[in-house]
Amino acid sequence: MTDTALDLDRLRGGAQPRNHDARTIAALTANPGCARRGVMDAAGVDKDAVARALGFPAQFGQSQFAITRGNAFEAQVKADGCAELLTLLRDRLGLEVPEVAYDDLEVVGGNEGRELRYTRTRRLLARALESGEGTLFDHPLLRLDIAGQPAYLEPDVIAFQLEGRFHVIEIKSFAVIDGQAEPDQVAAAARQSAVYVLALRRLLAELGAPADRVSHEVFLVCPENFSNRPTASPLDVRPQLAVLERQLARLTRVDRILETLPDDLTFTPGDTLPEAVRAVAARYAPECMSTCEMAFFCRDEARACGSTGALGRSVRDDLGGVDSVGTALALANGTIEPSPDLAETAAQLRTAARLRREALDGAA
Repeated sequence: MTDTALDLDRLRGGAQPRNHDARTIAALTANPGCARRGVMDAAGVDKDAVARALGFPAQFGQSQFAITRGNAFEAQVKADGCAELLTLLRDRLGLEVPEVAYDDLEVVGGNEGRELRYTRTRRLLARALESGEGTLFDHPLLRLDIAGQPAYLEPDVIAFQLEGRFHVIEIKSFAVIDGQAEPDQVAAAARQSAVYVLALRRLLAELGAPADRVSHEVFLVCPENFSNRPTASPLDVRPQLAVLERQLARLTRVDRILETLPDDLTFTPGDTLPEAVRAVAARYAPECMSTCEMAFFCRDEARACGSTGALGRSVRDDLGGVDSVGTALALANGTIEPSPDLAETAAQLRTAARLRREALDGAA
């Protein structure tokens, strides 16, 4: 085990690591400058448990009813070796899908171990590449490098080979009504699907196959109208892929962050937990509220220290290197002299303050 792996194990307090999914990776890459989330996710820390121990439980997520409904719909689509799914692809999308083999990779020989499942997924994909046969893979286990550390993905998707190219099928329980679905839900499905496409492309690249052997076109399967009858539609995830690859490249390597942290740091619940969490720098933005379990704690922290991040990512970016609201106000009022790198920002703040005063005087 490497030194980095030992450090990450210590951060978890010896607990079993939480697995990444496409949602957590998409959320992580949306805020690549947050070292706190980067370290916690790389270590597999249960952020929800940490947030509850801190007294700031996350207030988002699917209801139990929605989860149960989603699981039931997925099971229906995949029943009998994905018979209904194959019929849907042939009849609804007009694809010439031949008879296919079906492999369920959720458990391998009664073993749910991640490395064993990943190895079997890799072996079956290599065989499919050589044979060119149309094959369905249910719950393939993929791996993606996140800030220098491997993250295992357990997608509830199926990848199948058609005319020499692999496709990702994303099964969602939100409804498509009169041919339209909620745009935010479709956008979230596209971001998550892009994670699967990228992970599958990198696995095939390791096997010597070109990236275009994995199609950028994902098939989205959802209930139609107000029934449980599934419908399918193609979804182009090239824009999401471009953003994902760019953001993954910007993530700071976890081993470099670990070098700056105390050697005895751990996120084990206890009296020292708040100090341990604060020891890792966060980059809070209001957008975190819908994507990260630590958001409520980080928001309270940002407000307490007067961080410009609490005002929104656009405000923080406009202020350049000014991290404190107090510093921004002092620069605007001219009560402190800016450093050379903040001279332009200070000039803009002073102009904004002058315009505000003139507007208030005019209103009076």
